[in-house]
Amino acid sequence: MIRTERIAAKIVRDLTWHFTGRDNELFLTFDDGPTPEITPWVLSVLKDFNARATFFCIGKNVKKHPELYNQIINEGHSVGNHCYSHIKGWRTRNKKYIRSVEKAAQFIDSDLFRPPFGRIRPAQINRLKKKFNIVMWDVLSRDYNNKIDKEKCLQYVIDFSESGSIIVFHDTKKAEKKLKYTLPKVLKHFSEKGFSFNLIENSKSSSFD
Repeated sequence: MIRTERIAAKIVRDLTWHFTGRDNELFLTFDDGPTPEITPWVLSVLKDFNARATFFCIGKNVKKHPELYNQIINEGHSVGNHCYSHIKGWRTRNKKYIRSVEKAAQFIDSDLFRPPFGRIRPAQINRLKKKFNIVMWDVLSRDYNNKIDKEKCLQYVIDFSESGSIIVFHDTKKAEKKLKYTLPKVLKHFSEKGFSFNLIENSKSSSFD
């Protein structure tokens, strides 16, 4: 099976898709939060496995739930910018897109950025890479996809994750059912194989008042 992430990584080299030379390390990431119904549960499960992760937050969600944003940081995890309102770069004019990232930066103190849906134009990349490490992924769990059952979601993550993989989950209501089934099993499976779960370094991270 040839995955689109690996094809894209060979074409768009300015972005971070995978970490080489990181033996037995995996990088869990969570998009679209923080969400009161889901994010605290994710943090609790991560703590059970002594795992650290990176949360790519939507600016308006951080504005609404600053206590959850602060909890993520205070529990030793990393945060990243995921735009203010989760817009698609391919469908958005460059100025408007950059403004959304800049507005989110008022609430998210990070030099990490992930484009919502993974959709970003070359001109947007060129502008944002001056200030951000643009982080993509090589394993997308598809926990948000109603057409994929929880077993397939789990098996996909287990089959395609390898040393240095950046794995995407979502701490959202839409992904809740598959996330709550898959995440503990992924953590258990790879922990038993001697893997550690580490965050993506953000040099700016601080809590939001």
